[in-house]
Amino acid sequence: MTTTASTGTNALLETFGYGAADQQKLHETYRYLHTHPELSMQETETAAFLAGRLEELGLEVFTCGGTGVVGILRNGEGPVVGYRADTDGLPIQENTGLEYASTATGTLEDGTSVPVMHGCGHDTHMSVALAAAELLARTPGAWAGTVVFIFQPGEETAAGARAMVEDGLWDRAPKPEVIYGQHVWPGVAGGIEISSGTAMAMADSWRVTVLGKQAHGSQPEKSIDPIVLGAHMIVRIQTILGREVPARESAVITVGTFHGGLKENIIPGSAEFTLNVRSFEPAVREQVLGALRRILAAEAAASGAPEPLVEEISSFPRCYNEPDAAAGVIDALRGSLGEENVRVVPPVMGSEDFGLLADAIGVPSVYWMFGSTRADRLEAGEDVAGNHSPEFAPEVEPTLGTGLTAALAAILGRTGAGAGAGELR
Repeated sequence: MTTTASTGTNALLETFGYGAADQQKLHETYRYLHTHPELSMQETETAAFLAGRLEELGLEVFTCGGTGVVGILRNGEGPVVGYRADTDGLPIQENTGLEYASTATGTLEDGTSVPVMHGCGHDTHMSVALAAAELLARTPGAWAGTVVFIFQPGEETAAGARAMVEDGLWDRAPKPEVIYGQHVWPGVAGGIEISSGTAMAMADSWRVTVLGKQAHGSQPEKSIDPIVLGAHMIVRIQTILGREVPARESAVITVGTFHGGLKENIIPGSAEFTLNVRSFEPAVREQVLGALRRILAAEAAASGAPEPLVEEISSFPRCYNEPDAAAGVIDALRGSLGEENVRVVPPVMGSEDFGLLADAIGVPSVYWMFGSTRADRLEAGEDVAGNHSPEFAPEVEPTLGTGLTAALAAILGRTGAGAGAGELR
């Protein structure tokens, strides 16, 4: 990979005349977005900022799915490609010490006021997408076709992709032949990790309300103790993985919260816990979810309690990189970033609602990760903060430059003469 020291640019970015002023604008955009995060499906100011920038570039812009924004960039006849960036922040108190750290607050659905941070790096995703749109808009000779930029809200809650599809995204925007997306993570800055086939897991989250019978702590015989019952449920459901799912398959069950009671000498009338299930294969997913319902009902029956209430919190689809489409992206990324900087890796248990955008219209999608941590820090064994940490702070460069190069390389792999190598038409 040939680079220019002053800006960290490479041959592909130089094709678009990317220079110091462009890098400064990219960094300023990132810092602004980092400082102004908003909670899932509440990204109103973020949406207005994105729409304004896209309109300045001459794109056709419309809002979709509440706080989603779509920008359509047309450049003559050619393939139609989708590119997605997510926009929501997280209810986290930032502790990075950055001069542009977030001090924003937001309100949860229950009315609780919370601090908000771009603790998952969606600010980098938006910044890169805006920069890619600008470079493509001003360099029409480098490509031909149409790019649909999808700025999707509510990724953290699995609500955003579904909301945009249900709001008529693909009735209003040209249908792409493939959709691309990427995500920052604390791997080596300048590097890419990508999977062929399944890339990320399906994930299902439930809230389980265990129903019991309240009584005084001195008279447990008059109660049905939901705390003891809930504890039995939680222990028993762990046997699903060890005794029901074949060892060659992968699945994870996590109980993240357990709440019950208000005073030490009162056996409460109910208790509540939340759980999260992750799996790669649809058959395994159905097996685990079915076993969960069976065990929850059976444990309640064993205690003489009513069947518990089960509420679905979220459901993430599988993130699947269609192998032929993934192979094209891998070639494009290696051609632009260097073969040694692009690794093909097994799927991870993280989850994404990105895949729903392509599944809704039956087209392939490809999703990859780009690193954000200096290699020397990782080589020294430093404890590096990851996504969803209050200390998560990507190295600004080469992280943003890598993300921008990767976005352009993938898009040009379909719309450009050089399949992402940066050749002009």
